[in-house]
This record gives sequence, structure tokens and C-alpha cells, in this order.
Amino acid sequence: MATSTSKVQCVTCAKDKGTVQCHGCSQSFCFKHLTDHRQQLSQQFDEIEMTRDLFRQTLTEYSNNSQKHPLINEIDRWEQDSINLIRKTAEEARQHMHKHTTKHLSKMEKKLNDLTKQLKEGRKDDDFVEIDLQQWNQRLTQMNEELMKPTNIKVKQSSTPLIRMINVEIVDKDLSSHNNIDLLFVDMPNIPNINANTKWMQNGVTVAGGHGQGNGLNQLNQPFGISIDENRTIYVADYNNHRIVEWKKGATTGRIVAGGNGQGGRNDQLCLPRSVLVDEKTDSLIISDCSRRIMRWSRQNGTSGQVIISGENSYEQLAMDSEGHLYVSDSGNTEVRRWEVDDKSGEVVAGGNGPGNRLDQLCEPRGVFVDKNQSVYVADGDNNRVMKWVKGAREGIVVAGGQGEGSSLSQLNGPWGVVVDQLGSIYVADQCNNRIMRWCVDSREGNVIVGGNGQGQGTNQLHCPMSLSFDEENNLYVSDYGNHRIQRFNVDVK
Repeated sequence: MATSTSKVQCVTCAKDKGTVQCHGCSQSFCFKHLTDHRQQLSQQFDEIEMTRDLFRQTLTEYSNNSQKHPLINEIDRWEQDSINLIRKTAEEARQHMHKHTTKHLSKMEKKLNDLTKQLKEGRKDDDFVEIDLQQWNQRLTQMNEELMKPTNIKVKQSSTPLIRMINVEIVDKDLSSHNNIDLLFVDMPNIPNINANTKWMQNGVTVAGGHGQGNGLNQLNQPFGISIDENRTIYVADYNNHRIVEWKKGATTGRIVAGGNGQGGRNDQLCLPRSVLVDEKTDSLIISDCSRRIMRWSRQNGTSGQVIISGENSYEQLAMDSEGHLYVSDSGNTEVRRWEVDDKSGEVVAGGNGPGNRLDQLCEPRGVFVDKNQSVYVADGDNNRVMKWVKGAREGIVVAGGQGEGSSLSQLNGPWGVVVDQLGSIYVADQCNNRIMRWCVDSREGNVIVGGNGQGQGTNQLHCPMSLSFDEENNLYVSDYGNHRIQRFNVDVK
């Protein structure tokens, strides 16, 4: 406190009196109201001490029993919710099974009664020979097998996860620029959960295009990127038609949802779009095209888009992480950048050291994918390899190919699209080899999962596959660039 003898208006009584100025709040009080002010400050001080004591009590409780911490409670709630969901789903399956097994048991009982009748007649008339005994015994064996394993009822486990995975992410502020502790409920729909033994049917089904090269609503013209939403609606970057086309599940024609107004750089036009990404949070599409820009188009009847990134760069493919950060491969600058909301320049997260084949370089980066740890996977086109850049790394790791251009199982030839599942297996659109490959973690060789039967239009063939994606049941979708179609390869359930 500092004193002043001049007469100044008291802030409390608004009278000109001899006052004292409080340095804390820079207000003047007469001597009477200064005492009141000090009492108020003392009361606030007491309240802070009480809050401090309550905090100490809470801290002591948590120290004595860390299981009481609210974050632990969040995990407990997740556990209970997951258990309840599993029990509910199991009960629904039991009810469904009971409904059909009742009918099945009734049929089995009828078969048993028919056989019993034949046995009684045979015994009564003493009219049976060896072949009759063999047939009756065989029928009993078949009935027993059918009872235990009915041919019309199967219990299958879906490859789609029933519950969301939970992670606890702890970032030490002394070791990183981050200073928060997050409990993350990780539900990454863009990261497929695929069993290592999963296989796909070798004959694909055309789900978009397939009616020759053209600009009709049932046609495509060199489709590049594809994206699939939770309803299995397919969005296709229809490259030479300068448009994005939406194909709903089972549709025989598409619907133009972006572009389609001729080639150009207006906000209602697209120019050779290469990649399309569904942003569920904003119900919009993010599109890269050859006008050196990235645009956002609303999925709700958007007649024009908004430019969100532009420059002198050659934007290729797009990816997004769980936090909504956008990743863009740039073939001209041989790098991948991460862009945050309202970011003006982005941050290089892979490459950026000029074209080359060193581990800190890329050459014609194309497809890009980001896993739950924000590791970046890049289809390094001209180096015929896929690179993994761990978050914050100065150089990448070769995780597929890298053995020169070729068609052996250890090689790639012009890789384009890339997807990584939750086990870390890498799926690559091996463009010039006309095949889709899977590379398991730390494997020196990949295996062909579809295609690889030469360039062609057959249902088991591809012609320059560019992008790939999976739906929630892990069916595989491929943009078959040279055949102007999108092919779906269903999971083989055998």
C-alpha cells in the first residue's frame, strides 16, 4: 500500500477526502473504506487458504488411493460401457440363434421320427439287409453332424471392431514441446482393423464406372483418388472429367458433388483432381487438384468450393490424422507437409531435402497415410519404395520395396496409394505391376492380395491401380485408372 495526502474521490463513497491508493488495484479509498477494502482482501486470502487445504486433502486421498483419480474413472466407465455393449450384443445373438435353432431342432426331430418309423417297420417285419443297416447308420451319423453343426446357421466374428480401442498417451513436457496429459478414446475409422490371415476374392466387382471412358454419370475418365465414408458411399476424383463423383452403395450412376463445370481454376471448377478426402467432422470434402491448390467443398449441395491451401506447389495426395491435421504430399518439392487449422505454411514431416534416394529424401512422393501415432507413410514413387517417418524423425525407414524397380515380391514399380492397418501391415497400389500388395511388419517381401495377373480388363486384372481404400467390413476398393472403373474385392470368408 502507498499513501497520498491529496484529496481524491474515494472509489467506495465517491466523496473527495484524504485517500490512500491501493497499489494492488490502483484505486483510491478514504481511511474508513480502506479498512473495509483490507478486510475484503483478508477474506479472499482466507478463501484461498481454504481452497488450498481442500486441494491438499484431495491430493492426499489420490496419493493414498490412485484408483480414485478421475482419469481412472474414465477408464472404468469405458470398461463397463464396453462390457455392457458386449453383453448386449451377445444376448441379441443368442436370441437370434434361439429363434432359428428352435426351427432347426423341430426339423431334426421330424427326421429322427421318420428314421425311427423305418427302424420299427424293419424290426417288425424282419425285413432288412446289410445295405439297409449301412444306410440307417449313415443317416444317423449325418443327422448327428447336422445337429451339432447345422449347415444353415453359422456363428462368425466380424472383422469390424465392436468397441473402440482405448489408449493412455502421456507426453512429458520436459522431453517434448507438448505439455499435456491426454486420455484418448481412439476410434480411427480410417485405419482398418484387418486380421493378418484375411484374404480377398480374386475377382473384383465394379462399383463405379466400368462403362468405358467418358463423362456420363455412369462413366469415369481415369479415376485417381478414392475415399469411402461410413455408409460405403464412394467419392471418386474423376481426373480427366475435372470433377468429384459420389457413388452411393449399390448405385448404377454417380452424382457430381464438386466441379463438373469444365477444367479451370474458378471456385466452382476443378482442374485434374488427384485426391479426395472425406472430413466427417465438417461434413465436407477436401480435394487437391492441378491448379496448385487444395479446396474444401461442402457435402450438402455445395455449388463451389473454398481454397484452404494454395501456392506454387504440386499437391498430390491427402491424408488426415485423428486430430484433424491435414497431410499433403508435394511431388515438386519432394516432401510431405502437415497443415493445422489456419496454418499459413505447414510443417515438413517427411523429405524436404531435395530429390534423391537417401533416407532423408523422397523422389516423386505420392500416396500418404498417417497412423494413430502420427507416423507418416509415403509412397516414394520414383524410388519404388514406401517410407515410414516416425513423428519428429529426421529421416525415414524403408518399409516396403526399396530393392529397385521390378516385379518380384521384394520390389515395387511406381507405387501410388498406400494404406496401413492397425497391425502395421502396409497395403500398396503397385501401379506399374498392376497389383495390390501387402507387406507385413519387418517383412522383406510382400505378397500379392489382388491383381498381378497382367494388365487387362478382366475381373481378376487391373490396369494402373492408383488408390486403394477399405470399408468397415475390410472389403478392398481400388481405383482402376486405366480401366476407368472402381473395383471392390470382397473379403474371402472361406
